[in-house]
Amino acid sequence: MADPRNETVSDPNEEIMRATYRALREYGYADLTIKRIADEYGKSTAAIHYHYDTKEDLLAAFLDFILDRFKDAVHEVETTDPEQRLELLLDKLLVDPEDHHDLLVAVLEMRSQAPYKERFSERFRQNDEYVRYLLRTVIDHGIEDGVFNDVDTEHVARALMTIVDGARTRAVVLDEDCALATARRTAEEYVTARVVADD
Repeated sequence: MADPRNETVSDPNEEIMRATYRALREYGYADLTIKRIADEYGKSTAAIHYHYDTKEDLLAAFLDFILDRFKDAVHEVETTDPEQRLELLLDKLLVDPEDHHDLLVAVLEMRSQAPYKERFSERFRQNDEYVRYLLRTVIDHGIEDGVFNDVDTEHVARALMTIVDGARTRAVVLDEDCALATARRTAEEYVTARVVADD
């Protein structure tokens, strides 16, 4: 996710999302309050409540905001080469988050609430389905072009997402600096062994 801390915007909803981003990075999910988001926003809590009735409403919207930014970042990738596109997608999932450790922590905290908060669960499911769709599409394209083996694309997408999710959890829970880099290398090894067609 691109870092929105210093970008100038005029849309109040987007300003609130950016304030939420900053507050989550600083305080994490457990200590996040509407007051702290309002402080980052530079306005009163009433200004937040004008747009969002509850903190859960706001955080559900924030998850949508994160997914939209991820979609925008993925769509900025200009190459149509399946191997390069898959590599860049894996970078977006496993390299870019290294610069957003505090946000990774906050999002993992929010994921832990998903079994109890249907709105969170729904958004995490949508995110997972979207990323798996992207992976499947890229791999299908590579199969059609003859650069990838004729693999079960759904299985490969789920395997890659398992690597991604495991690495993000290890990076946060165990504070492993190398978790994301190790996962990126593992994903590359998996793709080379299972997906890339032999010359």
